[in-house]
Amino acid sequence: MKLKVAFVCVHNSCRSQMAEAWAKALISENFEIYSAGTETYPEVKPLAVAVMEEVGISMADHKPKLLTDIPDTLDILITMGCNVVCPYVPSSHSEDWGLEDPSGGPIEDYRVTRDLIKDKVLDLEKRVISGEIVIEGIND
Repeated sequence: MKLKVAFVCVHNSCRSQMAEAWAKALISENFEIYSAGTETYPEVKPLAVAVMEEVGISMADHKPKLLTDIPDTLDILITMGCNVVCPYVPSSHSEDWGLEDPSGGPIEDYRVTRDLIKDKVLDLEKRVISGEIVIEGIND
């Protein structure tokens, strides 16, 4: 059984999209992966797409999604550090990654964020597998 994990931000146009892409590339064997935002936005930030392509991950088909576009109940909810209070989304575990939004900054800011997200995605999987993160009905 795969665990449902969602990465949530305000616009679902940068950090949460990169997290979804990294997770699908690195840990999809153990997780169903989603991302969403709390507000509508017209597109994924072009620099976010560009820096992911630098590491061989395409986000060309990614579009911003809303919370209503993902499952109502999750195993893991990750907020990206948007200082946003998300509507209640039932989950066994939630945490905020506290990532600065690179939007509006130079491409190097996007690269730094991309690399931090990769490390956090891998760490998330490690903590789930080790039992450090307890998921109801899985490892409780």
